[in-house]
Amino acid sequence: MSLNENSAPEGSELENYGTAFASKVAIIGRPNVGKSTLFNILTNSRKSVVKNQPGVTRDIIIEPVDIWGKKFDLIDTGGVTESQDLFSKLIREQVKEFLFSVDFIIAVMDGRIGLVPEDRDIIKIAKQTGKPILLVINKVDKQHEEEIAKADFYEFGLDVVSASFEQRFGVSEIMEWIHGRIPEQVAHTKEGMKIAMVGKPNVGKSSLCNRLLGVHRMLVSEVAGTTIDSVDSPFIYNEKKYIIVDTAGLRRQAKREEGLEIISAFKSKEAIRRADMILLVIDGVEGPSEQDAKIMQAILDDHKGVIIVANKSDLAGQEFEDYRDRFRAQVLEVFHFFVDVPVVFTSAETGAGIQDLFKLIEKVTNNINFRVSTRELNDFFFETIRKTPAPVWGVKDVKFYYLTQTYQKPPAFIAFANHPDGVTPSYRRFLIKHLKEEFKLQGTPIRIFCMKTRKGGEKHHGERERDE
Repeated sequence: MSLNENSAPEGSELENYGTAFASKVAIIGRPNVGKSTLFNILTNSRKSVVKNQPGVTRDIIIEPVDIWGKKFDLIDTGGVTESQDLFSKLIREQVKEFLFSVDFIIAVMDGRIGLVPEDRDIIKIAKQTGKPILLVINKVDKQHEEEIAKADFYEFGLDVVSASFEQRFGVSEIMEWIHGRIPEQVAHTKEGMKIAMVGKPNVGKSSLCNRLLGVHRMLVSEVAGTTIDSVDSPFIYNEKKYIIVDTAGLRRQAKREEGLEIISAFKSKEAIRRADMILLVIDGVEGPSEQDAKIMQAILDDHKGVIIVANKSDLAGQEFEDYRDRFRAQVLEVFHFFVDVPVVFTSAETGAGIQDLFKLIEKVTNNINFRVSTRELNDFFFETIRKTPAPVWGVKDVKFYYLTQTYQKPPAFIAFANHPDGVTPSYRRFLIKHLKEEFKLQGTPIRIFCMKTRKGGEKHHGERERDE
């Protein structure tokens, strides 16, 4: 997949991740033929949504796979169909465009139904790429019928394997076909800061992902809820590796329908948990809402770095003359529990603000990885706690002995004291405020834990007690 000068954000240093990462094997086929089941078997995961409903996979899902020492990226694509509904048209165009970037293609077809006209169209699309193709006939539940099932499909002149994914029949032959074609020493481990893009439905998350990557990877339409799976996309910016994850829109629990929305909400929360940084995308015209505040609270509960992305700023600017001041005022009100959260204004449609977003991502990344020496930290700590009366536990003052940084990201600290229960939330906020000011960590969700010193509060080597 090529990121050319026209598609990449102006002035950025996005690079073609297709040449830097492992070989890519794509699974294609009509809806409900078993593509996602095969993907989950080969990746040993449940990353792709599997349900007996056509069209469940609407985005391109990528996951690294290791088969007998050879590593590659396996790709699950949306079901290709000639149906004229909006989703079918979007999926068809998306898959056609994406297939030229892969190295090998596995075309999955339904052995129970047999060859249908859409199958011929799929093979025609695949052959246009010039890539090696394996034709897999799924749902051949009785092995003695496999030759009969294959007969209709020999006309394409391709390697053909019959299989039953539910029974794991034929999977080893598929693995052997892939293993025999993947070259040696092409493995690549996905490394780098993992960024999850979350928010309510239809705020432009997938469009923004496409703009950041400079390539059409996510399924985009005006219909809310087109993203079901969490989609990982690696890229490089300023010689640093990132992985961006587009997630399904998070709705209030009462508005979630049974089935796919419940599954997608779970996947979105799972994406937040495994990400290093979160982009909370908000409609710049509508502004932040109570639901956005709940999403933000979930992000902070998982202790993640976060940036608010006010998208659709081109439309907001047309509707409100002072829309940026208006939006920031709304942020202060809605996110009163995290008032210094960084905000950037973007338009996925025009590309405005994309460079500012990348700069902010780099800044937040540096803050997430912040480390300070114990000596410098405690010099600051004891100078700061002199500025305010000591917390009181019962009738006794709380005495601090020292502060140390944990290995958590974003930064977290442990304050050792004689009565840790006496360190009130307001006093923690006081310490966090001064920590952010001293080390320029504004917008970073910092945590301070309090623990009782050992041996009943005795000081130890290198520890100091605050002056009384």
